[in-house]
Amino acid sequence: MNELFKNPAEDKILRRIYFFILLLLVPALLVNLGLLALIDDEGIRSLVALEMKISGNYITPTLAGDLYYNKPPLYNWILLSFFELTGTVSEFIARLPTVIFLLGYAATVFYFFKKEIGTRAAFLNSLALITCGRIFFYDSMLGLIDICFSWIVFTLFMLVFFEYKKGRLLRLFVLTYLLTAAGFLMKGLPALVFQAFTLTAFFIYKKDFKKLFTWQHLAGGLIFLLLTGGYYFLYQQQNSLETVFSTLFTESSKRTAVNYGWQATLLHLFTFPFEMVYHFLPWSVLVIYFFKKESLRLVLKNEFLTYCALIFLVNISVYWASVEVYPRYLLMFPPLIFGIFWHLHFQYFEKNTWQRSSLEILFLVICTALTLLSLLPFFWERAAAVENSSLKATLIFLAAALCTGFYYRLKNYRWEILMLFLLVFRLGFDWFVLPDRNGEDWGDEVRKSSIEIGESSKNKSLFLLQNSDIQPANAFYLTRARMKKLERQFENFQPGAWYIADPGLAEQLDGFEKIGEMKVRHGQPKHRDILIYRPD
Repeated sequence: MNELFKNPAEDKILRRIYFFILLLLVPALLVNLGLLALIDDEGIRSLVALEMKISGNYITPTLAGDLYYNKPPLYNWILLSFFELTGTVSEFIARLPTVIFLLGYAATVFYFFKKEIGTRAAFLNSLALITCGRIFFYDSMLGLIDICFSWIVFTLFMLVFFEYKKGRLLRLFVLTYLLTAAGFLMKGLPALVFQAFTLTAFFIYKKDFKKLFTWQHLAGGLIFLLLTGGYYFLYQQQNSLETVFSTLFTESSKRTAVNYGWQATLLHLFTFPFEMVYHFLPWSVLVIYFFKKESLRLVLKNEFLTYCALIFLVNISVYWASVEVYPRYLLMFPPLIFGIFWHLHFQYFEKNTWQRSSLEILFLVICTALTLLSLLPFFWERAAAVENSSLKATLIFLAAALCTGFYYRLKNYRWEILMLFLLVFRLGFDWFVLPDRNGEDWGDEVRKSSIEIGESSKNKSLFLLQNSDIQPANAFYLTRARMKKLERQFENFQPGAWYIADPGLAEQLDGFEKIGEMKVRHGQPKHRDILIYRPD
């Protein structure tokens, strides 16, 4: 049952389901992708890229005119290339790479898992990555580093196993260190940690630890040093490296017990597994297959799945021990675990176990409830603001009802139909929830006020006043409107120039008059003053 069905009629049904899944996949990920205002982390990525575009300096990143040390620039180069290729600096273009990288990541999952667990299980595993709750309804909608970085790290995991299996030691080290260099230039030290933990655990497991002390490993390491060292050599020509490396180390260590203490760490050690199950629903519930005694034996019987489990446990330990961990840092792990779940699912497929029956009943109830929920736009006053709301609501309801009906009737195809149902639900989410959220989102006020200030100050000098704070989303929208980098000014203030200032700062300095406000997302008060300098 893991492979495509041998019966031509059944095989045809499954292929049709695959066709509709692929037909809906891209629209579900793209509709209204650029609607919501950027959050601050997105603002950082996009602003650094935009300032590179404005200044022509691609080596020393800046953020609101100040040197930016927290992340190396590779992802900003990627964003900049999208801005340049499309000629557009927008929320949609800032987030488009995320969707492309997610699809590439899913294709990579399918490619490697197909070799070991079969076509059908691999297809479900790749779709489970896309449709797990954390990615499908959050990270896939944001212009952040993490999905691209996770794709790189996951590919590194796979190459270690498959290149070793084929006896290609030089390719193993060269390719994985190329990926490590890309990951390092994207996110810093975590890439090296993944490489070190994975290689050490794998070669100990294979009882071949001496392979780590070969010229092939040295060659791979030299490639890493050449690529990363080459960048920092160019960086040093323009700025000191001391702050760069100290910041990279701080960024990687600040979430550990060193900063949070043993009590918070112990609590995190207990809660972490439950939090991860929550964030990666619905597919994390497949863990109940491990309640069967033979499950562990079936995993250990498969060398590839044993490797997946080993690499997951070794690398997740870093995050398990780190108190402040966001789920987006863990997106390289779901395919490793979901792949094991799907393998067990098909091992038990013909046995109709209580695990399979319970899950299928649970998801039937959920599909039925969500189908009824899709009628809400017909009775929800705010939904009328959506263009062609009645037509869209009708399409979503009919598609959801059809999926639920087929899920009930076609027992052998329930998991693929469930994936299709989730795509329909996401499309409804895109059409109705995102516009409503945008209408109620304070971030839209932040965007509007920042653009207004930016447009109004196009022909004026605009500065950050002394050490006044500016939040990244504000700075992005201001800079995009003006197409000029922000600068700070501590003295020698210019008559008639505009200044962005922390509230109340004008009272401490002579000659400043408040002429407006710019809304901000975080902190109190929810604004920054716009001042004009009119010396007495």
